[in-house]
Amino acid sequence: MTDLPGRPSRRTFLKASAATATLAGLAMPTQAQPLPEPPPLDAYKAEFFQPEEWRFVMAACARLIPSDGEGPGAIETRVPVFIDRQLAGDFGRAADWYMAGPHDPAADPRLGYQTPLTPAEIYRQAIPVFDGWCRDNQGGAFAELDAAKQDAALAALEKNEPKLEPKIRDFFAILWQNTREGYFADPIYGGNHRMQAWTYIGFPGARGSYLEWVNKHNVAYPLGPVSISGERA
Repeated sequence: MTDLPGRPSRRTFLKASAATATLAGLAMPTQAQPLPEPPPLDAYKAEFFQPEEWRFVMAACARLIPSDGEGPGAIETRVPVFIDRQLAGDFGRAADWYMAGPHDPAADPRLGYQTPLTPAEIYRQAIPVFDGWCRDNQGGAFAELDAAKQDAALAALEKNEPKLEPKIRDFFAILWQNTREGYFADPIYGGNHRMQAWTYIGFPGARGSYLEWVNKHNVAYPLGPVSISGERA
């Protein structure tokens, strides 16, 4: 086709149309697609934990952040999944930690990690020892106890009453830290399912701009949180 005088050429028209379409695409807000619902925890295939270990972690997380509190519990937010995935990855292997000795269990905690075991090894070695202590002192493995006995067992573990050997003495501290991390982490890591913990505390998550709210104290944030994945609560 021949271009008529006074009219833009076909090539110019196509270039302009492509540019307009590109800019329009950039300007149009995109609606994040909802993520598929994960399998229920009783059907979850653990990446790191063995069945007995998984039962312990499920029960322990359920008591550390219980479901009968004001906000969502660790089970509703799938904290055990977060811990399982972390132990199966670089954290569990202490991949980027300084792990050379000497290790002094009596050292000031401010001096850093004081065991030659990785976090995964601590979980693997401490859970059966603690379950054995529960059988001897509470009448069953931790996951088999009622809530009151589980709370008493965790309180004893925090005080090191089971007398865990020095290499796994920090088990409660690591378990409690990982439980809190899974509760408040971005959902892409397996916990904080549907950003329930963020919604409960009013945290905006990974929103691109929050500057206009930084100096607005005691004012409820009107928008729900956003995950790194783009999922919105």
